[in-house]
Order: sequence, then C-alpha cells, then structure tokens
Amino acid sequence: MRIDKWLWAARFYKTRSLAQQAVEAGKVRLNGERVKPAKDVRVNDRLDLNLAAQDWTITVRALSDKRGPASVAQTLYEESDASRARRAEQTALRKLAAEPALERHGRPTKRERRQLDRWRQE
Repeated sequence: MRIDKWLWAARFYKTRSLAQQAVEAGKVRLNGERVKPAKDVRVNDRLDLNLAAQDWTITVRALSDKRGPASVAQTLYEESDASRARRAEQTALRKLAAEPALERHGRPTKRERRQLDRWRQE
C-alpha cells in the first residue's frame, strides 16, 4: 500500500495530496529513510512524522486504503511511549514560551529593519 494513501487513511492528513506533499518535503520517514509517496508501507514498519511542529514515532499495525472514522484509524498504528512523552514535553514548552516568530506577520517595519541592521553589524 502506498505510504501517502495510508497516512490519509490513518487520518494524519486531511487529503491525500497533503500527505503526498509532506512525504515529498521529507516530513515523513519510513524506517529512518526518506521515501517517495509511492513507496509501499507494510505492517511493523516504523514511521517518523513531523506534524505541526510535533514529532511522532509510530509503528504500522494494520493497512487500510479507505478512510474511516477516527476510532478505526487509531487501530492502524501504535505510537511509542517515548514519542508520547516527547510530544507532551513539546506541548508544555509551547505553552510556557511562545515562539517569537509566530507573532510576526508580514515584512518588518522600518524601525524593526533598522534594529535588525544594528544587530547584524554587532
């Protein structure tokens, strides 16, 4: 079964094209290696996913080419305990300190640009 189709059926991505783009961008690794969207995924394969600034490490437990309810999709994979702990830690860190880059919208103002120029010259 194609990896992009499995990611869509397991509800990691809303559409197959989004799953395909994520695989092409290198956000999905199969057994530690970067793959193409047409690569076959098998039971007991390990997937490393980077979704919305969260890292998942999952093991494929079943295959499905149809997208069903979330309760069924959760039976297709098993997340490792280390992955759950890492995601909880990442969530806690995001709650404590917001990423400054997320507050920026668009180009810097003239004042901000001058501050950046001064900072770069130091």
